[in-house]
Amino acid sequence: MGSSRFPRRYLIVFLMFICTSVCYIERVGFSIAYTTAADAAGVNQSSKGVILSTFYYGYACSQVPGGWAAQKIGGRRVLLLSFLLWSLTCAFVPLDPNRTIVLVIARLLVGVAQGFIFPSIHTVLAQWVPPHERSRSVSFTTSGMYLGAAMGMLMLPSLVKYKGPQSVFLAEAALGAMWSLLWFSYAADPPRSEHPKATASGFGETLLPLRGSSKLKAENGVHPTKTPTIPWKRIVTSLPVWAIVVNNFTFHYALYVLMNWLPTYFELGLQISLQEMGSSKMMPYLNMFLFSNIGGVIADHFVTRRILSITKTRKLLNTVGFIVASLALMALPYFRTPGGALFCSSVALGFLALGRAGFAVNHMDIAPRYAGIIMGVSNTAGTLAGIVGVDLTGRLLEAAKEAQLDLTNPESWTSVFFIPGLLCIFSSFVFLVLSTGERIFD
Repeated sequence: MGSSRFPRRYLIVFLMFICTSVCYIERVGFSIAYTTAADAAGVNQSSKGVILSTFYYGYACSQVPGGWAAQKIGGRRVLLLSFLLWSLTCAFVPLDPNRTIVLVIARLLVGVAQGFIFPSIHTVLAQWVPPHERSRSVSFTTSGMYLGAAMGMLMLPSLVKYKGPQSVFLAEAALGAMWSLLWFSYAADPPRSEHPKATASGFGETLLPLRGSSKLKAENGVHPTKTPTIPWKRIVTSLPVWAIVVNNFTFHYALYVLMNWLPTYFELGLQISLQEMGSSKMMPYLNMFLFSNIGGVIADHFVTRRILSITKTRKLLNTVGFIVASLALMALPYFRTPGGALFCSSVALGFLALGRAGFAVNHMDIAPRYAGIIMGVSNTAGTLAGIVGVDLTGRLLEAAKEAQLDLTNPESWTSVFFIPGLLCIFSSFVFLVLSTGERIFD
Protein backbone atom coordinates (compact mmCIF):
# COMPACT_ATOMS: atom_id res chain seq x y z
CA MET A 1 0.00 0.00 0.00
CA GLY A 2 2.98 2.30 -0.43
CA SER A 3 5.53 3.41 2.15
CA SER A 4 4.68 3.49 5.84
CA ARG A 5 5.05 7.26 5.84
CA PHE A 6 2.79 7.87 2.85
CA PRO A 7 0.46 4.98 2.04
CA ARG A 8 -0.36 4.55 -1.65
CA ARG A 9 -4.07 5.00 -1.00
CA TYR A 10 -3.40 8.62 0.03
CA LEU A 11 -1.90 9.31 -3.39
CA ILE A 12 -4.93 7.71 -5.05
CA VAL A 13 -7.30 9.86 -2.99
CA PHE A 14 -5.29 13.01 -3.77
CA LEU A 15 -5.34 12.30 -7.50
CA MET A 16 -9.11 11.84 -7.37
CA PHE A 17 -9.38 15.13 -5.48
CA ILE A 18 -7.60 16.80 -8.40
CA CYS A 19 -9.91 14.88 -10.75
CA THR A 20 -13.08 16.34 -9.23
CA SER A 21 -11.50 19.80 -9.14
CA VAL A 22 -10.79 19.73 -12.86
CA CYS A 23 -14.28 18.41 -13.64
CA TYR A 24 -15.91 21.32 -11.85
CA ILE A 25 -13.57 23.88 -13.36
CA GLU A 26 -14.97 22.59 -16.67
CA ARG A 27 -18.59 22.87 -15.56
CA VAL A 28 -18.29 26.34 -14.05
CA GLY A 29 -16.14 27.39 -16.99
CA PHE A 30 -18.77 26.45 -19.53
CA SER A 31 -21.46 28.31 -17.58
CA ILE A 32 -19.33 31.48 -17.45
CA ALA A 33 -18.08 31.31 -21.04
CA TYR A 34 -21.43 30.38 -22.57
CA THR A 35 -23.35 32.98 -20.53
CA THR A 36 -20.98 35.69 -21.76
CA ALA A 37 -21.22 34.57 -25.38
CA ALA A 38 -25.00 34.03 -25.22
CA ASP A 39 -25.68 37.44 -23.65
CA ALA A 40 -23.58 39.08 -26.35
CA ALA A 41 -25.60 37.25 -29.00
CA GLY A 42 -28.97 38.19 -27.41
CA VAL A 43 -30.00 34.64 -26.45
CA ASN A 44 -33.03 34.63 -24.11
CA GLN A 45 -33.05 33.08 -20.62
CA SER A 46 -35.17 30.07 -21.59
CA SER A 47 -32.84 29.13 -24.46
CA LYS A 48 -29.83 29.56 -22.17
CA GLY A 49 -31.46 27.17 -19.71
CA VAL A 50 -31.87 24.55 -22.43
CA ILE A 51 -28.19 24.66 -23.43
CA LEU A 52 -26.97 24.76 -19.83
CA SER A 53 -29.09 21.72 -18.98
CA THR A 54 -28.04 19.65 -22.03
CA PHE A 55 -24.92 18.44 -20.22
CA TYR A 56 -27.08 16.70 -17.64
CA TYR A 57 -28.96 14.59 -20.20
CA GLY A 58 -25.70 12.94 -21.22
CA TYR A 59 -24.57 12.81 -17.62
CA ALA A 60 -27.76 11.01 -16.57
CA CYS A 61 -27.46 8.40 -19.32
CA SER A 62 -23.99 7.25 -18.27
CA GLN A 63 -24.30 7.06 -14.47
CA VAL A 64 -25.48 3.48 -14.11
CA PRO A 65 -23.40 2.24 -17.09
CA GLY A 66 -20.47 4.01 -15.41
CA GLY A 67 -20.96 2.02 -12.21
CA TRP A 68 -21.31 -1.20 -14.21
CA ALA A 69 -18.19 -0.50 -16.27
CA ALA A 70 -16.17 0.35 -13.15
CA GLN A 71 -17.35 -2.91 -11.57
CA LYS A 72 -16.40 -4.95 -14.65
CA ILE A 73 -13.15 -3.46 -15.95
CA GLY A 74 -11.98 -1.37 -12.98
CA GLY A 75 -12.58 2.24 -11.99
CA ARG A 76 -8.97 3.20 -12.77
CA ARG A 77 -9.35 2.47 -16.48
CA VAL A 78 -12.81 4.00 -16.75
CA LEU A 79 -11.61 7.26 -15.16
CA LEU A 80 -8.80 7.60 -17.69
CA LEU A 81 -11.02 6.94 -20.71
CA SER A 82 -13.68 9.37 -19.42
CA PHE A 83 -11.18 12.18 -18.96
CA LEU A 84 -9.68 11.71 -22.40
CA LEU A 85 -13.11 11.85 -24.07
CA TRP A 86 -14.35 15.06 -22.48
CA SER A 87 -10.95 16.78 -22.82
CA LEU A 88 -10.82 16.07 -26.55
CA THR A 89 -14.39 17.34 -26.94
CA CYS A 90 -13.52 20.64 -25.22
CA ALA A 91 -10.41 21.00 -27.36
CA PHE A 92 -12.15 20.74 -30.72
CA VAL A 93 -15.63 22.27 -30.26
CA PRO A 94 -16.20 25.97 -31.12
CA LEU A 95 -18.16 28.06 -28.62
CA ASP A 96 -20.70 29.78 -30.84
CA PRO A 97 -24.18 30.41 -29.33
CA ASN A 98 -25.67 30.48 -32.84
CA ARG A 99 -24.48 26.93 -33.61
CA THR A 100 -27.00 25.34 -31.28
CA ILE A 101 -26.79 21.78 -32.66
CA VAL A 102 -23.01 21.69 -32.34
CA LEU A 103 -23.19 22.91 -28.73
CA VAL A 104 -25.92 20.42 -27.85
CA ILE A 105 -23.93 17.48 -29.23
CA ALA A 106 -20.74 18.67 -27.52
CA ARG A 107 -22.42 19.11 -24.14
CA LEU A 108 -24.06 15.69 -24.46
CA LEU A 109 -20.65 14.11 -25.14
CA VAL A 110 -19.03 15.90 -22.20
CA GLY A 111 -21.97 14.87 -20.00
CA VAL A 112 -21.71 11.22 -21.04
CA ALA A 113 -17.95 11.19 -20.43
CA GLN A 114 -18.17 12.87 -17.02
CA GLY A 115 -21.06 10.61 -16.02
CA PHE A 116 -18.63 7.70 -15.75
CA ILE A 117 -16.35 9.58 -13.36
CA PHE A 118 -18.12 9.62 -10.00
CA PRO A 119 -19.30 5.98 -10.01
CA SER A 120 -15.70 5.04 -10.89
CA ILE A 121 -14.36 7.20 -8.06
CA HIS A 122 -16.60 5.44 -5.54
CA THR A 123 -15.55 2.06 -6.88
CA VAL A 124 -11.86 2.98 -6.50
CA LEU A 125 -12.44 4.40 -3.00
CA ALA A 126 -14.27 1.25 -1.93
CA GLN A 127 -11.27 -0.78 -3.14
CA TRP A 128 -8.56 1.33 -1.51
CA VAL A 129 -9.97 3.03 1.60
CA PRO A 130 -10.69 1.23 4.90
CA PRO A 131 -14.07 1.93 6.54
CA HIS A 132 -12.73 4.13 9.34
CA GLU A 133 -11.21 6.52 6.74
CA ARG A 134 -14.14 6.59 4.33
CA SER A 135 -15.92 9.73 5.52
CA ARG A 136 -12.92 12.00 5.25
CA SER A 137 -11.66 10.30 2.07
CA VAL A 138 -14.99 10.76 0.30
CA SER A 139 -15.36 14.28 1.72
CA PHE A 140 -11.84 15.24 0.66
CA THR A 141 -12.26 13.74 -2.80
CA THR A 142 -15.60 15.41 -3.46
CA SER A 143 -14.45 18.69 -1.92
CA GLY A 144 -12.30 19.01 -5.02
CA MET A 145 -15.55 19.84 -6.82
CA TYR A 146 -15.98 22.95 -4.72
CA LEU A 147 -12.37 24.05 -4.89
CA GLY A 148 -12.53 23.61 -8.65
CA ALA A 149 -15.72 25.65 -8.81
CA ALA A 150 -14.11 28.37 -6.65
CA MET A 151 -11.00 28.48 -8.83
CA GLY A 152 -13.17 28.64 -11.92
CA MET A 153 -15.23 31.51 -10.52
CA LEU A 154 -12.03 33.37 -9.59
CA MET A 155 -9.92 32.95 -12.71
CA LEU A 156 -12.16 32.20 -15.68
CA PRO A 157 -14.10 35.51 -15.87
CA SER A 158 -10.78 37.29 -16.39
CA LEU A 159 -9.74 34.71 -19.00
CA VAL A 160 -13.02 35.34 -20.84
CA LYS A 161 -12.53 39.10 -20.62
CA TYR A 162 -8.98 39.15 -22.01
CA LYS A 163 -8.84 36.06 -24.25
CA GLY A 164 -12.49 35.45 -25.14
CA PRO A 165 -14.94 32.63 -24.26
CA GLN A 166 -13.25 30.04 -26.52
CA SER A 167 -10.05 30.25 -24.44
CA VAL A 168 -11.92 28.64 -21.54
CA PHE A 169 -12.50 25.47 -23.58
CA LEU A 170 -8.83 25.23 -24.49
CA ALA A 171 -7.69 25.77 -20.89
CA GLU A 172 -10.08 23.06 -19.67
CA ALA A 173 -8.86 20.62 -22.32
CA ALA A 174 -5.25 21.24 -21.26
CA LEU A 175 -6.11 20.60 -17.59
CA GLY A 176 -7.90 17.38 -18.53
CA ALA A 177 -4.92 16.17 -20.55
CA MET A 178 -2.49 16.91 -17.70
CA TRP A 179 -4.62 15.01 -15.17
CA SER A 180 -4.91 12.05 -17.54
CA LEU A 181 -1.12 11.88 -17.76
CA LEU A 182 -0.79 11.98 -13.95
CA TRP A 183 -3.43 9.26 -13.49
CA PHE A 184 -1.85 7.03 -16.15
CA SER A 185 1.56 7.43 -14.52
CA TYR A 186 0.71 6.98 -10.84
CA ALA A 187 -2.65 5.23 -10.39
CA ALA A 188 -2.75 1.52 -9.61
CA ASP A 189 -5.10 -1.22 -8.49
CA PRO A 190 -5.01 -2.26 -4.79
CA PRO A 191 -2.22 -4.81 -4.25
CA ARG A 192 -4.36 -6.80 -1.82
CA SER A 193 -7.00 -7.33 -4.49
CA GLU A 194 -6.74 -10.58 -6.39
CA HIS A 195 -8.18 -8.76 -9.40
CA PRO A 196 -8.78 -5.07 -10.24
CA LYS A 197 -12.51 -5.79 -10.07
CA ALA A 198 -12.23 -6.76 -6.42
CA THR A 199 -14.10 -4.82 -3.78
CA ALA A 200 -13.08 -3.21 -0.51
CA SER A 201 -9.52 -3.85 0.58
CA GLY A 202 -10.63 -5.20 3.94
CA PHE A 203 -8.78 -2.84 6.27
CA GLY A 204 -10.84 -2.00 9.33
CA GLU A 205 -13.67 -4.28 8.16
CA THR A 206 -14.66 -5.01 11.76
CA LEU A 207 -15.85 -1.42 12.10
CA LEU A 208 -18.70 -2.15 9.69
CA PRO A 209 -21.81 -3.53 11.42
CA LEU A 210 -23.28 -6.43 9.47
CA ARG A 211 -26.71 -7.89 9.01
CA GLY A 212 -27.81 -11.47 8.47
CA SER A 213 -25.73 -13.59 6.16
CA SER A 214 -23.07 -10.92 5.86
CA LYS A 215 -22.33 -11.24 9.57
CA LEU A 216 -22.16 -15.04 9.45
CA LYS A 217 -19.77 -14.98 6.50
CA ALA A 218 -17.49 -12.46 8.19
CA GLU A 219 -17.45 -14.42 11.43
CA ASN A 220 -16.54 -17.60 9.53
CA GLY A 221 -13.76 -15.82 7.69
CA VAL A 222 -15.45 -16.02 4.31
CA HIS A 223 -14.68 -13.07 2.05
CA PRO A 224 -15.49 -13.91 -1.55
CA THR A 225 -13.21 -12.25 -4.10
CA LYS A 226 -14.98 -13.05 -7.40
CA THR A 227 -17.10 -10.33 -8.96
CA PRO A 228 -20.65 -11.17 -7.89
CA THR A 229 -23.90 -10.85 -9.79
CA ILE A 230 -25.29 -7.37 -9.18
CA PRO A 231 -28.51 -7.63 -7.09
CA TRP A 232 -30.49 -5.08 -9.10
CA LYS A 233 -33.87 -5.96 -7.62
CA ARG A 234 -32.65 -5.58 -4.03
CA ILE A 235 -30.95 -2.30 -4.88
CA VAL A 236 -34.03 -0.82 -6.54
CA THR A 237 -36.38 -1.91 -3.72
CA SER A 238 -34.09 -0.97 -0.81
CA LEU A 239 -35.42 1.88 1.34
CA PRO A 240 -31.93 2.98 2.53
CA VAL A 241 -30.89 3.22 -1.14
CA TRP A 242 -33.93 5.39 -1.82
CA ALA A 243 -32.97 7.62 1.10
CA ILE A 244 -29.62 8.20 -0.61
CA VAL A 245 -31.30 8.75 -3.99
CA VAL A 246 -33.73 11.39 -2.67
CA ASN A 247 -30.98 13.31 -0.89
CA ASN A 248 -28.66 13.12 -3.91
CA PHE A 249 -31.46 14.59 -6.04
CA THR A 250 -31.99 17.49 -3.63
CA PHE A 251 -28.29 18.20 -3.13
CA HIS A 252 -27.66 18.44 -6.85
CA TYR A 253 -30.84 20.39 -7.56
CA ALA A 254 -29.65 23.12 -5.20
CA LEU A 255 -26.01 22.90 -6.32
CA TYR A 256 -26.69 22.99 -10.06
CA VAL A 257 -29.23 25.80 -9.81
CA LEU A 258 -26.74 27.93 -7.88
CA MET A 259 -23.78 26.92 -10.04
CA ASN A 260 -25.52 27.69 -13.33
CA TRP A 261 -27.71 30.65 -12.33
CA LEU A 262 -25.80 32.47 -9.58
CA PRO A 263 -23.75 34.37 -12.22
CA THR A 264 -27.06 35.51 -13.79
CA TYR A 265 -28.43 36.45 -10.35
CA PHE A 266 -25.44 38.69 -9.68
CA GLU A 267 -25.37 40.15 -13.21
CA LEU A 268 -29.11 40.75 -13.76
CA GLY A 269 -30.68 40.43 -10.29
CA LEU A 270 -28.19 42.57 -8.38
CA GLN A 271 -26.73 44.49 -11.34
CA ILE A 272 -23.09 43.72 -10.57
CA SER A 273 -20.61 42.04 -12.91
CA LEU A 274 -18.55 39.07 -11.83
CA GLN A 275 -15.34 40.95 -12.66
CA GLU A 276 -16.28 43.73 -10.25
CA MET A 277 -16.78 41.23 -7.43
CA GLY A 278 -13.13 40.18 -7.48
CA SER A 279 -12.14 37.18 -5.36
CA SER A 280 -15.31 37.38 -3.22
CA LYS A 281 -17.34 35.49 -5.86
CA MET A 282 -15.43 32.29 -5.05
CA MET A 283 -16.49 32.30 -1.39
CA PRO A 284 -19.56 30.02 -1.75
CA TYR A 285 -17.43 27.28 -3.28
CA LEU A 286 -14.54 27.76 -0.87
CA ASN A 287 -17.08 27.38 1.91
CA MET A 288 -18.20 24.09 0.36
CA PHE A 289 -14.58 22.93 0.25
CA LEU A 290 -14.10 23.81 3.91
CA PHE A 291 -17.36 22.36 5.24
CA SER A 292 -17.08 19.19 3.18
CA ASN A 293 -13.78 18.34 4.85
CA ILE A 294 -15.02 19.42 8.29
CA GLY A 295 -17.98 17.06 7.88
CA GLY A 296 -15.72 14.17 6.92
CA VAL A 297 -13.39 14.69 9.89
CA ILE A 298 -16.30 15.00 12.33
CA ALA A 299 -17.98 11.87 10.97
CA ASP A 300 -14.84 9.73 11.16
CA HIS A 301 -14.12 11.08 14.66
CA PHE A 302 -17.60 10.11 15.87
CA VAL A 303 -17.29 6.63 14.33
CA THR A 304 -13.72 5.72 15.33
CA ARG A 305 -14.12 7.07 18.88
CA ARG A 306 -17.50 5.32 19.13
CA ILE A 307 -19.19 8.56 20.17
CA LEU A 308 -22.09 7.76 17.83
CA SER A 309 -22.96 4.78 15.68
CA ILE A 310 -22.46 5.05 11.93
CA THR A 311 -26.22 5.34 11.46
CA LYS A 312 -26.60 8.20 13.97
CA THR A 313 -23.53 9.97 12.62
CA ARG A 314 -24.85 9.95 9.06
CA LYS A 315 -28.31 11.12 10.13
CA LEU A 316 -26.98 13.91 12.36
CA LEU A 317 -24.70 15.48 9.78
CA ASN A 318 -27.20 15.08 6.95
CA THR A 319 -30.01 16.70 8.95
CA VAL A 320 -27.96 19.65 10.24
CA GLY A 321 -26.52 20.30 6.80
CA PHE A 322 -29.79 20.22 4.87
CA ILE A 323 -31.92 22.14 7.38
CA VAL A 324 -29.48 25.06 7.69
CA ALA A 325 -29.04 25.08 3.91
CA SER A 326 -32.81 25.27 3.42
CA LEU A 327 -33.08 28.38 5.59
CA ALA A 328 -30.24 30.11 3.76
CA LEU A 329 -31.69 29.27 0.33
CA MET A 330 -35.11 30.68 1.17
CA ALA A 331 -33.56 33.85 2.60
CA LEU A 332 -31.32 34.44 -0.43
CA PRO A 333 -33.67 36.49 -2.68
CA TYR A 334 -34.36 38.96 0.14
CA PHE A 335 -30.70 39.96 0.53
CA ARG A 336 -30.35 42.73 -2.05
CA THR A 337 -26.65 43.46 -1.73
CA PRO A 338 -23.77 41.43 -3.19
CA GLY A 339 -22.42 40.84 0.32
CA GLY A 340 -25.75 39.55 1.61
CA ALA A 341 -26.25 37.28 -1.41
CA LEU A 342 -22.72 35.92 -1.05
CA PHE A 343 -23.33 35.26 2.65
CA CYS A 344 -26.56 33.34 2.01
CA SER A 345 -25.20 31.34 -0.91
CA SER A 346 -22.04 30.54 1.08
CA VAL A 347 -24.06 29.28 4.06
CA ALA A 348 -26.37 27.27 1.80
CA LEU A 349 -23.61 25.59 -0.18
CA GLY A 350 -21.38 25.12 2.87
CA PHE A 351 -24.00 23.26 4.86
CA LEU A 352 -25.08 21.25 1.83
CA ALA A 353 -21.46 20.10 1.64
CA LEU A 354 -21.52 19.26 5.36
CA GLY A 355 -24.55 17.07 4.66
CA ARG A 356 -22.51 15.00 2.21
CA ALA A 357 -20.86 13.36 5.23
CA GLY A 358 -24.30 11.82 5.66
CA PHE A 359 -25.88 10.64 2.43
CA ALA A 360 -22.85 10.74 0.11
CA VAL A 361 -20.74 8.31 2.17
CA ASN A 362 -23.68 6.04 2.90
CA HIS A 363 -23.15 4.09 -0.38
CA MET A 364 -20.05 2.50 1.09
CA ASP A 365 -21.67 1.89 4.50
CA ILE A 366 -24.54 -0.17 3.17
CA ALA A 367 -22.86 -1.78 0.15
CA PRO A 368 -19.05 -1.48 -0.12
CA ARG A 369 -19.02 -4.17 -2.82
CA TYR A 370 -21.56 -2.28 -4.95
CA ALA A 371 -20.57 1.29 -4.04
CA GLY A 372 -20.02 2.31 -7.66
CA ILE A 373 -23.32 0.80 -8.78
CA ILE A 374 -25.37 2.53 -6.07
CA MET A 375 -23.46 5.74 -6.66
CA GLY A 376 -24.45 5.48 -10.31
CA VAL A 377 -28.11 4.97 -9.43
CA SER A 378 -28.22 7.85 -6.94
CA ASN A 379 -26.16 10.14 -9.14
CA THR A 380 -28.63 9.52 -11.97
CA ALA A 381 -31.23 11.09 -9.69
CA GLY A 382 -28.83 13.94 -8.97
CA THR A 383 -28.34 14.46 -12.68
CA LEU A 384 -32.07 14.49 -13.33
CA ALA A 385 -32.17 17.25 -10.73
CA GLY A 386 -29.72 19.19 -12.88
CA ILE A 387 -31.90 18.73 -15.95
CA VAL A 388 -35.07 19.74 -14.13
CA GLY A 389 -33.62 22.48 -11.94
CA VAL A 390 -31.49 24.31 -14.50
CA ASP A 391 -34.14 24.23 -17.23
CA LEU A 392 -37.00 25.04 -14.83
CA THR A 393 -35.12 28.05 -13.47
CA GLY A 394 -34.78 29.48 -16.96
CA ARG A 395 -38.51 29.00 -17.53
CA LEU A 396 -39.39 30.58 -14.17
CA LEU A 397 -37.32 33.66 -14.95
CA GLU A 398 -38.78 33.93 -18.45
CA ALA A 399 -42.29 33.63 -16.95
CA ALA A 400 -41.43 36.40 -14.47
CA LYS A 401 -40.42 38.67 -17.36
CA GLU A 402 -43.66 37.88 -19.20
CA ALA A 403 -45.55 38.83 -16.02
CA GLN A 404 -43.88 42.27 -16.24
CA LEU A 405 -41.55 41.53 -13.34
CA ASP A 406 -38.04 42.89 -13.74
CA LEU A 407 -35.26 40.45 -12.82
CA THR A 408 -34.03 42.99 -10.27
CA ASN A 409 -37.28 42.35 -8.37
CA PRO A 410 -36.87 39.77 -5.55
CA GLU A 411 -40.21 38.22 -6.50
CA SER A 412 -38.69 37.08 -9.79
CA TRP A 413 -36.24 34.90 -7.84
CA THR A 414 -38.38 33.73 -4.90
CA SER A 415 -39.57 30.49 -6.48
CA VAL A 416 -36.08 29.83 -7.88
CA PHE A 417 -34.61 29.54 -4.38
CA PHE A 418 -37.67 28.39 -2.42
CA ILE A 419 -37.98 25.15 -4.42
CA PRO A 420 -34.54 23.77 -3.40
CA GLY A 421 -35.08 25.09 0.14
CA LEU A 422 -38.27 23.09 0.57
CA LEU A 423 -36.68 20.04 -1.06
CA CYS A 424 -33.92 20.18 1.57
CA ILE A 425 -36.45 19.98 4.40
CA PHE A 426 -38.28 17.06 2.77
CA SER A 427 -35.07 15.15 2.02
CA SER A 428 -33.65 15.51 5.52
CA PHE A 429 -36.86 13.95 6.88
CA VAL A 430 -36.63 11.05 4.39
CA PHE A 431 -33.03 10.35 5.40
CA LEU A 432 -33.90 10.44 9.10
CA VAL A 433 -36.64 7.86 8.61
CA LEU A 434 -35.22 5.48 5.99
CA SER A 435 -31.41 5.48 6.15
CA THR A 436 -29.03 3.14 7.97
CA GLY A 437 -25.29 2.93 8.48
CA GLU A 438 -25.27 -0.88 8.55
CA ARG A 439 -24.08 -3.00 5.67
CA ILE A 440 -27.15 -4.55 4.06
CA PHE A 441 -25.61 -5.97 0.87
CA ASP A 442 -23.10 -8.85 0.90
